[in-house]
Amino acid sequence: MTTDLTYRLLNVFTDGDDAFSGNPLCVFEDARGLSDAQMQDLARQFNLSETTFVFPGGDGATASVRIFTPSYELPFAGHPTLGTAYVVRALTGTGDDVVLRVPAGDIPVHVDGDRWTLRANHPSTRAVTASTDDLAAMVGLTADSLGAQPLWVNTGVEQLILPLRSVADVRRAQGDPRLLREHASTLGGESLVYVWAPTGEGEIESRLFFTQNAAAIEDPATGSACANLGGWFHARGERAISRRIRQGAAVHRPSVLELTVDPDGEIFVSGRVRQVATGSFTL
Repeated sequence: MTTDLTYRLLNVFTDGDDAFSGNPLCVFEDARGLSDAQMQDLARQFNLSETTFVFPGGDGATASVRIFTPSYELPFAGHPTLGTAYVVRALTGTGDDVVLRVPAGDIPVHVDGDRWTLRANHPSTRAVTASTDDLAAMVGLTADSLGAQPLWVNTGVEQLILPLRSVADVRRAQGDPRLLREHASTLGGESLVYVWAPTGEGEIESRLFFTQNAAAIEDPATGSACANLGGWFHARGERAISRRIRQGAAVHRPSVLELTVDPDGEIFVSGRVRQVATGSFTL
């Protein structure tokens, strides 16, 4: 017996009217009946940063969502949350507020025009034990390229937040897969590092490297890391801040993310979502 599964392709954190900006996402509209193995196979088939699967919600959630990379499931991710909220709102006809239940918890999402905003979980942090030389070598730089204190931050998925001295250093960075596994592995065994530097008043340029099989891959736009950057500011006692973050130029997918930490320490990540295709997968 065959099953036809409808899906949508979206770009999240798009830059202006550029149809090929932002981070691509595949959303399967109705994943009921799919096994974990089938969802993993579908994510591997599409080979995007993430593919999401929508299930019925309930108990305060508009929908439940599973998030898969080509290799494993994630408890939370930013661009899949905003893109899936776009699809769930279209499917359910709900208003401007959607609550998505992911393994990391319930994530509220609000839309204002074409601007989608998620509220992240409260951050947890832990100290970085690797040396500055090792951290710099991990991203192809020298120790004098590092900026303020690095920190492990988790607002749903843990990542190493690594400030660099300048935008030139951000642009020169190159992820080393072996050293990423040695120095940027999370408590769950994944390897991710987010490098960033300010480019001006309220502006940041960033890149995220992660390991996939034997390679170091670069993500076009990383909402979870943007939220974790908010957690980095939060840990330093900084509140009532707003930053516009540019990411993805190095992989020819320019992306724009907006980060807010409000006076109460709540962290918000915003961006635009654009649907670019629909389809049906026969399983």
